[in-house]
Amino acid sequence: MRELQPSLFGYVWRHSKRDQLAICAVVLASLPFYFASLDLPRRIVNDAIMGKAFTHGEPTSSFLELTIHWPGWLGGGATTLFEGFQLGRIELLLGLSGLFLLLVLINGAFKFWINLSKGVLGERMLRRLRFQLFTLMLRFTPEAQREVKASETATIIRDEVEPIGSFIGDAIVVPVFLGTQAATALTFIMMQNVWLGLVAAAIVGVQIVVIPRLRREIIRLSRTRQLRSRELAGHVGEVLEGLDAVTLNDAGRWERAEFGGRLHNLYGLRLRIYRRKFAVKYLNNLLAQVTPFLFYAIGGYFALHGELNIGQLVAVLAAYRDLPPPLKELIDWDQQRLDVEVKYETVAAHFAPHRLRAADAADAEAEAAPAGSLRLEKVGLRDPHDGAIVAVGDATIPLPARVGVLSHDAELAHAMARVLAGLDAPQSGTIRIGSEDIAALPVSVRARTVAYAGRSPILFPGSIRENVVYGLHRTPTEALAADATWRAEALRTGNPAECVEQNWIDYATLGLEGADALDQRILALLGRLGMEEDLYRFGLSALSRVTPDMPVGARLIAARRHLHTVLARAKKGGLVIPFAFDRFNEEMTVAENLLFGVPRETGLMERLAFEPRFTRALERAGLLEPLAEMGLAIARHHVEIFRDLSPGVVLFRRFSLISPDALPDYVRLLERIGKNGRLRADDRHAFLTLTLRYTETRQRFGLLDAALRARIVAARGSVQAALRGPDGHEIEPYAPEAINPRSTILDNLLFGRINTRRMHAEAEVREHVQAAARRFDLEMAIQRRGLDFEVGNRGQHLTDDQRAKIDLARALIKNPVILVVEDTGTFTGPELADLLEAQPGPGPSLVYLGADAARTDVFDAVIAVERSAPARVPSPAPA
Repeated sequence: MRELQPSLFGYVWRHSKRDQLAICAVVLASLPFYFASLDLPRRIVNDAIMGKAFTHGEPTSSFLELTIHWPGWLGGGATTLFEGFQLGRIELLLGLSGLFLLLVLINGAFKFWINLSKGVLGERMLRRLRFQLFTLMLRFTPEAQREVKASETATIIRDEVEPIGSFIGDAIVVPVFLGTQAATALTFIMMQNVWLGLVAAAIVGVQIVVIPRLRREIIRLSRTRQLRSRELAGHVGEVLEGLDAVTLNDAGRWERAEFGGRLHNLYGLRLRIYRRKFAVKYLNNLLAQVTPFLFYAIGGYFALHGELNIGQLVAVLAAYRDLPPPLKELIDWDQQRLDVEVKYETVAAHFAPHRLRAADAADAEAEAAPAGSLRLEKVGLRDPHDGAIVAVGDATIPLPARVGVLSHDAELAHAMARVLAGLDAPQSGTIRIGSEDIAALPVSVRARTVAYAGRSPILFPGSIRENVVYGLHRTPTEALAADATWRAEALRTGNPAECVEQNWIDYATLGLEGADALDQRILALLGRLGMEEDLYRFGLSALSRVTPDMPVGARLIAARRHLHTVLARAKKGGLVIPFAFDRFNEEMTVAENLLFGVPRETGLMERLAFEPRFTRALERAGLLEPLAEMGLAIARHHVEIFRDLSPGVVLFRRFSLISPDALPDYVRLLERIGKNGRLRADDRHAFLTLTLRYTETRQRFGLLDAALRARIVAARGSVQAALRGPDGHEIEPYAPEAINPRSTILDNLLFGRINTRRMHAEAEVREHVQAAARRFDLEMAIQRRGLDFEVGNRGQHLTDDQRAKIDLARALIKNPVILVVEDTGTFTGPELADLLEAQPGPGPSLVYLGADAARTDVFDAVIAVERSAPARVPSPAPA
């Protein structure tokens, strides 16, 4: 993807000239119809209304006569192409009026097509621009990544390019369309009367010349406002990233004051912009209203003296009515042009060529990974503390090898790791594999050559599986039978024709038969990294997604029966509260007890309190008011407990049924109810939502007495019947001999919930569950479902160790030439060396960076990187 053109119109012409010219051709084709619509009012008034066509006593007049009058230099004379129709006075009036209406419709159709086409063009160019900026962002150099702020770049791609893309559709078409319309109207006025034309031209000249000059200061202020707004977004991002420091140092008041100051400065800028903008608008409107005054005065004078007929005056006034709108829009376009050019220049500066690494060659993907020894040639690093050069020196290490890079300075080790991974270039010298400089390798080749697991693992929102195989998504391996329109639009806007629905993993290169074999390899790899139990636990909490007719489904039901038998024989049946249609389950929420199943639609449970069929069923069962009153009591308990707690407190996250954002709303709700004592319909929905989320064994407010539990159980049948959809039940019910695909694997194995009131119940039950899963060959299936566990943004749903292990698995599964691993506390260097030694097949060379010098014997070579003195690079140890 090429860099942005330095000028906006250069970018517009390069990527949209064909569409722009096509629309301009239609604009030119519309002008004869527009001119005819300006002339028709004159004919209607003069020929039909005032009877000029019948002044000599003729009973009829020609309508739609087509005659070409030749100029004198072509011999003069006239040629009649069509004699037209002979119509009386009334018929002529109706015919001309109908023709005028037809021209209005034709001109409207032209405007519709032109506006639609330039709107579509603008959207296509916005899509192209956003994709191009995203592609350029992927080429940011390490220096640029440190220099720019992520929030600023995201704001540019999401918001700041929006007006640029919209303007691109208008960039050439609008001045051509509006300019030709204005020129046509002005030409028509001058054809009727030169003096009126000169007056109109003078006013137009003032509007075109004076008003844009007055708007220059508005543009300058707008440029300043844009920069200040971007700084504001960057500041918000900085505070958000450092929110812990703000809280620890009680700097919230100072930060609010500083933010308020920035908002005040923005307010001042916007106020100055508004004042100038509306002053210019006032002047523009004044000039627009002065012109009709002059037309009435001067045109009326000419009409009284017979130098201008009434039809011409009416036509001039009608033509001038069409003159100010395009002129105003042209002036607005000029202001928008200046504003958008400023935006484009700032965007282009943000993605300037000096911030981008060189683009890979088109055939770089086919290049083979380099082979040979790892060579350090006069390598020097910049000290992250004081900027001094730390000499690493020279070394030649035959590969494959186990290399330890030891440093007591974590920052220095991190800098060395990034250089070895090719993310940063060394301050001096070169690191090569064979004859190839790692930093100069194309990204596609370097990704296959070097894998890096750093001290700050980067995980993306998605499942564990998606994060592990992230490095295998290089090129689609199958053709996509996509919609032809979709593919054409993608190619037309410079977007890729591939999409993520295609298969991007080359199983043959990995030596695998398909997705199932890849899952088995991932499970084996994560198992060696110590995530076997984690995956098992995640899998038990995942939805089962199986049916009894599947082999794994049959084994799951057999495991359920076996588990019940084992617990009963051990007299531990009380550890699990079974799903029984005639019994209230204390470990389920009130909503789950009412439904006695799980909604097939994912969002139904969240909006259940607002579902009319559900609330009507509760009302018929006499439960709506009691459950709403229970929600009111829950809200009072929550406000009392959580009102003064920080949202980050563990107690809040684990036990509150009200989100931190919603808590103030419930506080105001309770205060209002405390004053008038009445519940409105909206209040019932809000409180019913809390009740439906309530679990007695978790919140323990003592609000569910035996009578209310019995009424909830009795209402199950009517609730399920009320939620029956046209294609069957919208609820997946619990059944003893069936698997609930919308419920978790653990729920399906137990056919119940663990009784948390019993001490050590969870540990005992999970031990029995694991034994049953192992007996019926379910462990692999459960762990495979664990791969679907959503890691959250940046892996926030995982522990530090889990994030480090998934990051390492992502590096290992690519089977690179060199694996660069930083010490994260999860694995030591010797442990990693032993792990790679135990890996089946030829594994990658290991470069481990840390301070652990306990067992250097496991390494073939050790490189010491210290600040105090030039590094000592021992010779590689004999194999």
